[in-house]
Amino acid sequence: MTNIVLFGKPGAGKGTQADFLKIKYNLFHISTGDLFRFNISNKTSLGNLAKAYIDNGDLVPDKVTIEMLKECVEANFKSEGFIFDGFPRTISQAKVLDQFLQKKKISISAMISLEVDEEILIKRLIDRGKISGRTDDMDESKVRNRFREYNMKTSILQDYYKKQNKFHRISGIGSIEKINSRLTRLIDSFL
Repeated sequence: MTNIVLFGKPGAGKGTQADFLKIKYNLFHISTGDLFRFNISNKTSLGNLAKAYIDNGDLVPDKVTIEMLKECVEANFKSEGFIFDGFPRTISQAKVLDQFLQKKKISISAMISLEVDEEILIKRLIDRGKISGRTDDMDESKVRNRFREYNMKTSILQDYYKKQNKFHRISGIGSIEKINSRLTRLIDSFL
């Protein structure tokens, strides 16, 4: 089973690239953003809680995110693997994910980080917010707050996966096709 953590700041292109990778490698794409939106639109108790955090530009607490993710993995376990997009975001989430996957007798194959300058990402997110109506993308101060949260909590995950020899970095700048080509070359190298 191939299990990839697709990593990067908000707006780095994780969802766009995951759409290509899931088809090429027959993987199930688990986007925490999609999980949040599904639960929010269906007004589940986890969704209502997640919405309050997202609207303030904060990260959703581990417990809420993990419960949503576990349900999704269980429901799609017959796939050939998973692309985790937006999860894990903290060391504690990574450890919980590792423990959960170990019980299933699988593990993370690689963590791939899409690297993009923050000023480019702010423009991408503001533009995305105008089209999508996502409140967390429309306000630059909320976007910058998400980057601060990412830098404080999430970027340390690189060391966690480096210690396991699973961390890889690629440029997330350029056309969708060029970024996808970089990703597939990297993934093909460890399959």
